Amino acid sequence: MIRNAMSVDVEDWFQVQAFAGVIDRADWDRLAPRVVANTDHVLDLFAGAGVRATFFTLGWVAERHPSLIRRILAGGHELASHGYGHERVDVIGSDAFRADIRRAKRVLEDTGGREILGYRAPTFSIGPGITPWAHRVLAEEGYRYSSSVFPIRHDLYGSPDAPRGPHRPWPDGVVELPMTTLRSFGRNLPCAGGGWFRLLPYALFRTALRRVNATEPHPGIFYFHPWEVDPGQPRMHAAPRLSRFRHYTGLASMAPRVDRLLRDFSWGRLDDVHAAAIGTPPSLAARAA
Repeated sequence: MIRNAMSVDVEDWFQVQAFAGVIDRADWDRLAPRVVANTDHVLDLFAGAGVRATFFTLGWVAERHPSLIRRILAGGHELASHGYGHERVDVIGSDAFRADIRRAKRVLEDTGGREILGYRAPTFSIGPGITPWAHRVLAEEGYRYSSSVFPIRHDLYGSPDAPRGPHRPWPDGVVELPMTTLRSFGRNLPCAGGGWFRLLPYALFRTALRRVNATEPHPGIFYFHPWEVDPGQPRMHAAPRLSRFRHYTGLASMAPRVDRLLRDFSWGRLDDVHAAAIGTPPSLAARAA
């Protein structure tokens, strides 16, 4: 059975892009955090299925919840960077991006005591046409890979013309491990998790990922967020209707769906599953655990 890569984007419910227009980041510290309990729930799901994953974690979260970072590592998972403050890369520009990923790397490494190799941009806000400097900056700041490009067309993100498999966008930049898509009828269809996984019938998603595994030369990558397993989170009624629909639909069924997915496929950490593309020894994950 092909082993796919499982990943989690660790951010709290009030840090999501869907609420960026109605929740001021200056208020984050005054809002009730739920990321610890939700991530612990995710860790329990992985432990029950014997799965190790990659946790792309905000430096902001790591600073405030260092014991959570230690529990992630104690479970044998890879700790990676989601940036520090969950700011869109295509909005903040190269200088602020450098400062953000440098700060996040320092916080995560100081907290976890492990080298941080991987990065995932908030809202997949990296792409060849919008941030041609990003992969080079990541390499200069000591990262080894990015998993930030989604080769689809979407109103909030996406680079539909980007390569669908591991590639190095720039010779002096890090390798990119793009989010999984299924090529069908001349289009790239999302097959990587997130809101699409909550909105579509489970059987349809399972069939699509099985087809990817049967036809593509590279493993798939799946992602979700801790807040997606939390149906009891606060409701932001001031957010736009479409944002509320995307954010809240399917929350109650997400945990059992993820648990089913963990058992229907084989999963591993990104740094292990994609070790050849990244250029790290396959045994790195075993040594880190």
